[in-house]
Amino acid sequence: MSGAWLPVGVLLELLAIVSGLDALSYLACGSFVCYFTLAFRQLERYAQLLAVVTMLCLLAVTLTGRMTPQRLSGAIEAAAFYAGFLGSLGQMQCLVRRFDALRRIHDILLGGRPLWLYPKYALASCTMASVLNFGMMNVLCGGLTETLDQRGIHYPQRLEWLRCLLGVTLRGFALVPLIAPTSVAVAIVTREVPALTWASLLPYTALVAGTFLLIGWGLEQHRFVAISGQRVRLERAPAGTMTLMVLIGVLLTAMGGIVATTELNVSRAAMLMVPGVSVGFLLLAERRPQETAREVAANTVALRNEMCIFASSAALGSVLASLIPVELIDPALLSAHHELALAVAGMLILPAAAALGIAPIAVLSFLAGVLSRVQEADVSVLTIGTGLVVGFSLAMMLSPFGPSAMTLARFGRISKYTVAFGWNAPFALVCLPPIMTLLALMAWL
Repeated sequence: MSGAWLPVGVLLELLAIVSGLDALSYLACGSFVCYFTLAFRQLERYAQLLAVVTMLCLLAVTLTGRMTPQRLSGAIEAAAFYAGFLGSLGQMQCLVRRFDALRRIHDILLGGRPLWLYPKYALASCTMASVLNFGMMNVLCGGLTETLDQRGIHYPQRLEWLRCLLGVTLRGFALVPLIAPTSVAVAIVTREVPALTWASLLPYTALVAGTFLLIGWGLEQHRFVAISGQRVRLERAPAGTMTLMVLIGVLLTAMGGIVATTELNVSRAAMLMVPGVSVGFLLLAERRPQETAREVAANTVALRNEMCIFASSAALGSVLASLIPVELIDPALLSAHHELALAVAGMLILPAAAALGIAPIAVLSFLAGVLSRVQEADVSVLTIGTGLVVGFSLAMMLSPFGPSAMTLARFGRISKYTVAFGWNAPFALVCLPPIMTLLALMAWL
């Protein structure tokens, strides 16, 4: 029965977005807290630790008399929003088992000339993750391990497949903050700094995404050539491919309509339409509302660890950022040179903290809150905001404790440290010089 609190919380947060009533967000947060309290032992250790640290921090701020109603409401709304964000976007996972095209995804993607396989995989991963979120990792990672098991591919060949395909899967996932409007990073930055929008960040973050793509292409191309000849060729498209493409088209069109006709941004439009389209399809195709409701609830509960991490991180970052007085920010110090230094520092703090086990969403929530204070000092925030989004992308690749790296390591049966540090750290180091050059041009031109 305790599992009902989680989907109820997501539903309340979606109603809060539609109605604009803050009270519904407070109720949603209360529902999430009830679930995480009752199901605390079922959470993974990292989620437990982050939840406890968040509660202790909130308690300390309260006992010292610094917990104002504004800070408390900000923490509650942030926790409810980001838990609801992940819970709602994760509902696309309900569709995965219904489409053979998703089960045979690796044979589909490995088709064609080997020269184009890396960018094809990276962009496909990014596109899928922008809709499925962490569900994309389950689709691609689970599908690959099942394929390798069925074909009897063992080490060392197996390790080459994992390094090649799972590595590009994670890097494709890391492109989502840079180009997808459904990214949680974009949601955090634009929520804290309304002057920044996805459209204003995109020209610069897309250049970074292109840099990541080209560098990865050059570094990994030889691995794709080696494995491309071992795939099973498909004579025709898997069943349901056209239906899947129509569903995605309906989803994107509906999101665009909401953004064009209401005051909701892209992130909120995605929160409404992803579960709407997913659940609507299940009801129309299978006409079993009770089973659909149970499946949606079970799917939401399966995301409990990620939702706890997102909610705790958002609340913690929101409170800590609000404690920084705007008087400490001197606009006279923020010349173009210092603007670049702040952008680079923000970008590097995120992956460094992630490598130490601090959730990127917590650090980004805090830094975005600080950026909102910088904006109050009437300082340009575009370069710094771009640096934060890029830093979040790097943190996704370099965090051994992040949900994406842990999912990849679990399915691949390899160490999460190998994924983060062995595969991605050298790649990130090669990417840093051109990224810093772009931030310098943004600050000085």
